[in-house]
Amino acid sequence: MGFQTAAKKIYNLLWKKLPQFLNNTFEVSYTKASKIIGSVLCLVALFVTILRIDTFLTLPLTSRWLLMAVDLFLPFLIAFATIYTVRLKSEKARKISAFVLLALMPIALMTVTECLNNVFIYDMTYLGFFANYMVIIILYFVFFALTGSFKTSYLTVNTVLFGLAVAHSYVMDFRGTPFQPMDFLSVTTAAGVANTYNFAPNYKIITAAFLFILLTVIIIKMRTPDYNISVKIISRAFTGAFASTILILFYFTSVFANMGVRPDFWNQTRGYHNYGFVFNFFANTKYLYMNEPNDYDPNQIKDMIDKDKEDEDTEVAADTPNIICIMNESLSDLSVLGEFETNKKYMPFLNSLKENTIRGNLYVPVIGAGTSNTEFEFLTGHTTAFLPSGSNAYMLYIDNPTASLVSTLEAQKYSSFAFHPYYAKGWNRVSVYSNFGFNKFTALEDIIDISIMQEYQQNANDVDLLQDLVDQMYPDSNMLVRQYVSDSYNYNYIIKDFEKRNKKKPYFAFNVTMQNHGGYNTIAKNFKQKIKQTQFDEDYPKVDQYLSLVKKSDTAFKKLIEYFENVPERTIICMFGDHQPTIEPEFVEQLLGVKSLSNLTPEQEQNRHITPFYIWANYDIKEQEIEKLSVNYLSSVVLKTADVQLTEYNKYLLKLSETLPVINTVGYIDKDGNYYKWSDVSPYTDLISEYEKIQYNCIFDYENLEKDTFFIKGYTHEATPLETEEE
Repeated sequence: MGFQTAAKKIYNLLWKKLPQFLNNTFEVSYTKASKIIGSVLCLVALFVTILRIDTFLTLPLTSRWLLMAVDLFLPFLIAFATIYTVRLKSEKARKISAFVLLALMPIALMTVTECLNNVFIYDMTYLGFFANYMVIIILYFVFFALTGSFKTSYLTVNTVLFGLAVAHSYVMDFRGTPFQPMDFLSVTTAAGVANTYNFAPNYKIITAAFLFILLTVIIIKMRTPDYNISVKIISRAFTGAFASTILILFYFTSVFANMGVRPDFWNQTRGYHNYGFVFNFFANTKYLYMNEPNDYDPNQIKDMIDKDKEDEDTEVAADTPNIICIMNESLSDLSVLGEFETNKKYMPFLNSLKENTIRGNLYVPVIGAGTSNTEFEFLTGHTTAFLPSGSNAYMLYIDNPTASLVSTLEAQKYSSFAFHPYYAKGWNRVSVYSNFGFNKFTALEDIIDISIMQEYQQNANDVDLLQDLVDQMYPDSNMLVRQYVSDSYNYNYIIKDFEKRNKKKPYFAFNVTMQNHGGYNTIAKNFKQKIKQTQFDEDYPKVDQYLSLVKKSDTAFKKLIEYFENVPERTIICMFGDHQPTIEPEFVEQLLGVKSLSNLTPEQEQNRHITPFYIWANYDIKEQEIEKLSVNYLSSVVLKTADVQLTEYNKYLLKLSETLPVINTVGYIDKDGNYYKWSDVSPYTDLISEYEKIQYNCIFDYENLEKDTFFIKGYTHEATPLETEEE
């Protein structure tokens, strides 16, 4: 009897009371147009899901079926939300629901952005959840104060954050590091290599896009309650004042920074994972501008340089050697992460270089991308560790004639030639090289008919078509490997330039190669993979392609050395890698013996920033193996090896390297092998502070520049008009 009574009550509730409640509470309507639009959206969404179902199969078994079910259900939910307009009948209920929607909207948007960040919001820390929630609320408040409409605020903020999160998702997949505000300044450079990557939507993009569309449909159909004029004025004033107060405290004081509200500078990838995309992206905007170091006084720069100066023999060699410096794109020996086996040796020649060679591990500031920051550190002796996190020195700070390796050698009558076989506009190099003082800059536009590249891009970036076009115009040139200029062609071009040099001057060339650039999933008839990792049973196609490219680099460099072995003039060649490649993270995790790259020890994180360097001479120099050296010191080591005159800054850097052989964006390592993060208190705080002030004087304090520190005394440095390759 009791069961029957309970069942009857439930029946009455579901089939009598509930419909009556819904009918009294909600007003439901639809139109013919809404039915058509909803049906089309549903069919398109289902088609996209089925078309890209293979991307779901890469997920673990449990996640795979759950996410596939969600993505097959969402199109129907989108269709329902599009077709039917559901409104509350009660004005009071609508006003309450507006506040409920405001409270829930940041959570809904976070679900979208964190889906693209490959994180579920329940995986975030409480602090991360709250921080993202507050950033989104503040952005809503800013736009509401400006427009007086929460609907406009939702649509604007949601669309912008969704777009940024999509960019972050692709950037993480392509280069393995987060999307940061400074990346906007490298859009033109990124566009130049975009054809290398696969932009087909994966499960993250599909799921987030469906959620975003559903959210947008709901917002468009929402009806703003009618508030009186005083409520509107007070609400806009309150939201504007609240948002302004928070933003002023964040950007112009250290209140929040002292509370720990700042990006994870030590490991931005970990920060984005633990504390969310929205918070970390906007937290990084605080560091877009450069602050003057604490207690900075330009009058003290000379004293800092001279403080530990030692009396030394400054005699330089009478027979000044030619100097060729090569920054090899993505060249690295992945065994620094952990030993592994391959079917063939991938760096046999480079590993055999010992005679008349200085070699070692070079600690660089970036992983997977950001080539120009490594280049900046090498050419200037500065470190990007003192620049705002995620910034790019070439795009932001080299806007005046600037001291560098170029000016030091030109003061000693060297000619100077810069060569990069890709687009000249990348990383603002034309302007930067002019400010450094290069005499000549040769780029892709100077060595290949650019119409070939345009036709290649217009035909879906068909690599084999590009090779056919090159073969027609430049037969037997062996110019390309995949879609990039090969190291072999690159080095032959340097030899060609060297042979037509002005022999009355010592020769200096700086070269940035392109062969090994990321996008290690290209199938091309001009590139046969010969190397395969055999350490693990899993297939890592990106690793195999990358190692095969390194082998071609090794062979090409061998031929370059063989040529200069027979050159009678004394010549030094320095070659180093700019960063490690973006390959399968699972392979890196296995080499390091970790489950995630988000929680590495200082030593493991530094190991990801190691590339090899080689300083070889065709005459007798003292052989040396340097276990640890950061790239900001390398050009000074080259100058010292060449026995040419050093600036006072070069001497300072060489002295500093004896105490702190590694200083980079990760942290620093002292001569005893102790690893420090930038947040650590250490015995070297004052020493590092001095270095930062000296660097600031060179880059930012142009009016008070201590010229005799950074330039050879008596030399006047100016920006130069760059010559290009003669047609």
